[in-house]
Amino acid sequence: MDKGKLTQRYARQVAIPQIGAAGQARLQAARVLVIGAGGLGSPALFYLAAAGVGTLGIADDDLLSPSNLNRQILYTPAGMGQNKVEQAARRLRAFNPEITIIPHMTRVSRESGPALITDYDLVVEATDNLASKDLINELCVHARVPLVWAGVQHFEGQLSVVLPGHACRRCIFPELPEPGTPAELGIIGAVAGIIGTLQALEALKVLLGIGTPLVDQLLLWDGLHHSFEKIQVTRTANCPHCGQNEE
Repeated sequence: MDKGKLTQRYARQVAIPQIGAAGQARLQAARVLVIGAGGLGSPALFYLAAAGVGTLGIADDDLLSPSNLNRQILYTPAGMGQNKVEQAARRLRAFNPEITIIPHMTRVSRESGPALITDYDLVVEATDNLASKDLINELCVHARVPLVWAGVQHFEGQLSVVLPGHACRRCIFPELPEPGTPAELGIIGAVAGIIGTLQALEALKVLLGIGTPLVDQLLLWDGLHHSFEKIQVTRTANCPHCGQNEE
């Protein structure tokens, strides 16, 4: 990669003391998997690509439908009926040709997930059903791969970070959801945009080892009244995924 070109593209973030050239090199070497290329995944992918994360994987098995377009900013009507990951990969390659984009046209399952997840340094969970969120949490905890997960509905969003040895999503939501339970029960696009962007920021903080990621914390955001609340969460000793019996 041309060094002068790289310096120009990332000059504004390399100038930040907590990042610098060494931090930018860490981002270039990083591999991030975004599971779900929809309302949350679209802004997360854009900002991770903009930051120069060297390898971005995109996992999704959906086709683009008209109802996606109010929040899924990676796509245009011209791609209607086509698979999302290939469209997303083309858009991101055009946006930043200096990074590698790997499309995975698949729904992450208990069978396929472990090999896929362990090929990456960090996972951004951006799916739209609760069973998938719980499964991805489980797979990341067992693989000891950092996870940034989020959920949105209406005017509200929630966000947290799971690192090895800390509270996981099941500690916060101990009840298993019914298979296929949707995580989005109506959503305004800007809400998904804000929470997906915050996911990208949390992922960058973890990759760079800077700041205070939302570990052992749950961020609640109410866009209708523009309020933020952070709730401290505790690792549950008998959690089937991250409990002490999993050490």
